[in-house]
Amino acid sequence: MTHIAKSQLTQAQLDAHWMAYTGNRQFKQDPRIIQSADGNYYTDADGRKIFDGLSGLWTCGLGHNVKRINEAVSKQIGQLDYSPAFQFGHEKSFQLAERVSQYMPAGLNRVFFTGSGSESVDTALKIARAYWRKKGQGTKTKFIGRAKGYHGAGISGFSVGGIPANRALYGQGLESYHLPHTQVAGNEFCQGMPEQGAHKAEELINLIALHDASNIAAVIVEPMSGSAGVIIPPVGYLNRLREICDQHDILLIFDEVITGFGRMGAKTGSEAFGVTPDAIVMAKQITNGAIPMGAVAFKQAIYDTFMEHGGPEYQLEIPHGYTYSAHPVACAAALAALDELEEQNLISQVKEMSHTYQDTVHQLASSDIVTDIRNYGFAAGLTLAPVDNEPGKRPFQVAMRMWEKGFYVRYGGDTIQMAPPFATTKAEMDSMINALAESMQDV
Repeated sequence: MTHIAKSQLTQAQLDAHWMAYTGNRQFKQDPRIIQSADGNYYTDADGRKIFDGLSGLWTCGLGHNVKRINEAVSKQIGQLDYSPAFQFGHEKSFQLAERVSQYMPAGLNRVFFTGSGSESVDTALKIARAYWRKKGQGTKTKFIGRAKGYHGAGISGFSVGGIPANRALYGQGLESYHLPHTQVAGNEFCQGMPEQGAHKAEELINLIALHDASNIAAVIVEPMSGSAGVIIPPVGYLNRLREICDQHDILLIFDEVITGFGRMGAKTGSEAFGVTPDAIVMAKQITNGAIPMGAVAFKQAIYDTFMEHGGPEYQLEIPHGYTYSAHPVACAAALAALDELEEQNLISQVKEMSHTYQDTVHQLASSDIVTDIRNYGFAAGLTLAPVDNEPGKRPFQVAMRMWEKGFYVRYGGDTIQMAPPFATTKAEMDSMINALAESMQDV
């Protein structure tokens, strides 16, 4: 209860908030309250510095309290706090769209703004269906996701997502089917991209044979599955998905909410893994988490199809969007975040330091309770052996012990996940990994 007193929250206030993706009952017995943030660290209600080992929620690769972003937000909110998202525009949305397109693979140069990653997924899937209807192929309505995939919290996102705990409670979603995940025996403790597992892409051929390409709108996958515990694509896997989609006239969508804007040591996961999809979903790092925002970049051919079949010029080419699409304050934050990313040369820093991070993380392979380690860029996931036949119990215990030691990491399913800020030093990496080794031993 001392945490409640120090944060000046009452029990009634704690009870009133139904928290997202949180064990509310456990949390409200012993709240973990964050009061401030600066650089690579949070400060909690007890005044302790906490190393941010997940960059917020994969969002704050630039660190916290970035002066350039703060100033851009402050200036923008004093100039234009909100602009109508429909039928009128403001300059920064067009400037940002061009900047974002410069981060995308060649050809993905038409950017639709949303308010989050979940909205971005919904946008990509809706536009995929609408695209085929505009092309006279209205039966192409089904989607194919992947086991262990995560695509946000909306109905469309949980439908194509493949994490059982995120699906089971909600019943029937959109008509969608799932590829197998790519964690195969023999790839344990692989460093970087596994050499085995590309054959898992062949299951797409079987799904197409069963449902027929004339009924399938798109395949959606994360280049790297983050929320399932950092599952890295095997060599050749994404290339094969691209080939099969091309052969059967099916759109390929990459969900890069986590992998976009530097986390992989490249502008996108698409660039890191050398495969270009038809659309890229993004959010999180686009504003460094300062203001909610998302977007989808589409190939120009998709955009052109809507323009060519849009009817009279004054009519909507597609009846879709959000009140906060291209919000002016979010656009200002995103432009500043991209400026900071570029001027600090942080993508190159991640690429250069990724081998150091890899070596540091894999020191944990000697632990008796670690059954697998996966990594790429500044992302790493550890699978922990279950205790008491409860796969999620030990990761929770370890993460809570890490919090006590002054480190924030993510626990999910049977995994611990780490994604430190882009300017993390070797000393900070060592400190986090040493604390994790101690925490696993403690529990």
